[in-house]
Amino acid sequence: MTRRRIYLMRHAQVAYFEDGRPLRPDLVPLTNEGREQAHAAATVLGGITFDRVVTSGLPRTVETAQIVAPTAQPEAWPDLREIEPGRLTDIPEDEIERAFVAVWRDVVPEDVRFLGGETIGSLLDRVLAALERLLADEHWDVLLAVLHGGVNRAILSYALTGGRAFLGNFEQSPGCINVLDVGDDWVVRAVNIAPTDLAHRRGRLRTMEELWAEFRS
Repeated sequence: MTRRRIYLMRHAQVAYFEDGRPLRPDLVPLTNEGREQAHAAATVLGGITFDRVVTSGLPRTVETAQIVAPTAQPEAWPDLREIEPGRLTDIPEDEIERAFVAVWRDVVPEDVRFLGGETIGSLLDRVLAALERLLADEHWDVLLAVLHGGVNRAILSYALTGGRAFLGNFEQSPGCINVLDVGDDWVVRAVNIAPTDLAHRRGRLRTMEELWAEFRS
């Protein structure tokens, strides 16, 4: 049996808030720490030849990909952009904490909206369709995909279940690496390898819990 290899990364660290104000997530660049994370991932993946390098086209994925695979030309796949939030000011004050800290838990129903914005079902529609197109191309063997936490959860959930599901309890650290093989079936070999913190010593919060702490402060 022949399987192809996907190295699935989350983009490295960015800052989504400045002085308590949300920044435009489609424009934020990597932080200095994020660039260090990307360089660490490049070291881990050094010597691997990527037949294709796929990003969502958002700056934080493109910048990460350019550091990890500097000789490749990253492709932009807009359907693989992160799940889109709504306006935080539209969320009632007594609901906003739960909107942050409880959104990625257990098996998330498709009608759940991310911070009042796009639904999980909409995310699955576009991500799984894009994944199907990518797998239909037989001209690659090793792929680097630099995407987003929510998108990666959708792909990992599909690889494990073979169907439409969104398993919220996967954590995706900034700059992390997941390793998947795909042929007639899927093999998930590694999840959430954080090259700068292999033992995950730095904390036990979910990404959205960390973002809530930043927003609240």
